[in-house]
Amino acid sequence: MRKVLDVVARWGGAVLWATLPFTAGPTLAAALNPASTGFRTFTSVAAWTVWAFTLVATLVPRTTTLTALRVVVPAAPLAIGWAVVTLPAPGWQEALALTITTLAAVVVLAPQTGDVFIDGSSYGHERRMALRAPGVLLLGPIQAVWVAVVAGAAAGPLLVASGMVPGGLALTAIGWAVAVAGVRALHTLARRWLVFTQAGVVIVDPLALADTLLVRRSTLAWLGPAPAGTGAHDLTVGALGLAVELRFAEPVTVTPLPPRRSPRSRPAPAAIEVDAVLVAPSLPGRMLEEARRRRLPVQAAMPPPTTSSPS
Repeated sequence: MRKVLDVVARWGGAVLWATLPFTAGPTLAAALNPASTGFRTFTSVAAWTVWAFTLVATLVPRTTTLTALRVVVPAAPLAIGWAVVTLPAPGWQEALALTITTLAAVVVLAPQTGDVFIDGSSYGHERRMALRAPGVLLLGPIQAVWVAVVAGAAAGPLLVASGMVPGGLALTAIGWAVAVAGVRALHTLARRWLVFTQAGVVIVDPLALADTLLVRRSTLAWLGPAPAGTGAHDLTVGALGLAVELRFAEPVTVTPLPPRRSPRSRPAPAAIEVDAVLVAPSLPGRMLEEARRRRLPVQAAMPPPTTSSPS
C-alpha cells in the first residue's frame, strides 16, 4: 500500500493534470461559449498557458514547484464548479471534469506529495522531510492567503479582457503585488524541513528558528514519539498531530524565534541551551523509519520526560 501511495504522490498529480484538456477542457469551453470573442480567446490562451506550466511543475519535484502546484491546482475544481453552475443542463462530462480536478487537488495537497517534492530539493545523501504547518494557520489564514493570491492574479486580467481596461490595469497592478506577497508567505511553509545528513539531523524552520539547528550524530541520544508531559523545547509551532522528540546527550544551543509583539515587531532572537526539542514531521512514521535506516538511536517507548534548560 505504501508503494502505491508513493507512486500516486510522485505521478498522480501529473497524470490527472495531463488529462484536463480532454476531461475538463470541454466543460470550460462550453461555459465560455456565450462570452465575447475577446474574453473567450484571452481566457483560453491563459488556461492553456497555466496548464502547460503546471504540467511541467508536476514533473519537476522541488519546493518551488510544490508551492506553484498548491496555488494553481486547487483553483481548477473551482473554475470547473463555476462552469457547471453556468451550464443549463450539466451531465456526466461535467461530473467527470469536477471529479478529475478535485482528485488532482487532493493529490497535490496530500502530505505524501509534499514530502516527495521537498525531498526533490535534497543534495547528495540528504533526505529532506516536510514539517507540518502550524495548526492555527490551517483554520483559515492559509485559505485566506490562497484566495488572495488566486483572486489577485486573475481578477485584473479578466477585467481587461472584458473591456474594462483602465480599471483592469489598476486592479492588475494591485492584485499581482498581493499575489507575489501571498506566494512568498505560502512558500515559507514549503521551506520547513527536517533533514537527515551523514553528519546527523538538521532542522530548517523559518517559522520556529532564527538559525538552522544541526544535531550531530554523536550528540543525539535518541529520537522517537514524544511522551505526554515532556519538557522538551517545542519547535512544532503549534502543529497538530504526533510530535517527535529529539533528546540530546549534551545541551545543544538553539535560537528560537520569539513571538511577535505586533505584525511588524518581533523581539530579537536569543540563543538558549536545551536538552531536547520537539518537531512535527508530516509523516512521522517515515521519519522514524529513515532514522532507523541511518542507524540513529530510535526508541518507540520513551524514557521519562526531560526538562529543557535555557541558559
